Amino acid sequence: MAVPVSVRLDESIKARIQSLAGQRQRPAHWLMREAIEQYLEREEKRQAFLQAGKDAWEHYQSTGQHVTGEEADAWLAQLESGKEVAPPACHG
Repeated sequence: MAVPVSVRLDESIKARIQSLAGQRQRPAHWLMREAIEQYLEREEKRQAFLQAGKDAWEHYQSTGQHVTGEEADAWLAQLESGKEVAPPACHG
């Protein structure tokens, strides 16, 4: 269910939206909704990535489990060459 929302825009932004909407033969509200959806998806993915990094750091801090850069590079090199190999085992 769509709910109307009010957004204050500078005249120049409003004009740009109206111009692009006309070029795309879409209503301006469709263009704004599409832009907001894409922004939210991008930012939610970014937030999930940052959270995964924080979680990994906390896990490392509490367990000391890790792989070295060399181990990771060797594993990635094998993947790049087409080999399906398991990731290196973590160690303390």
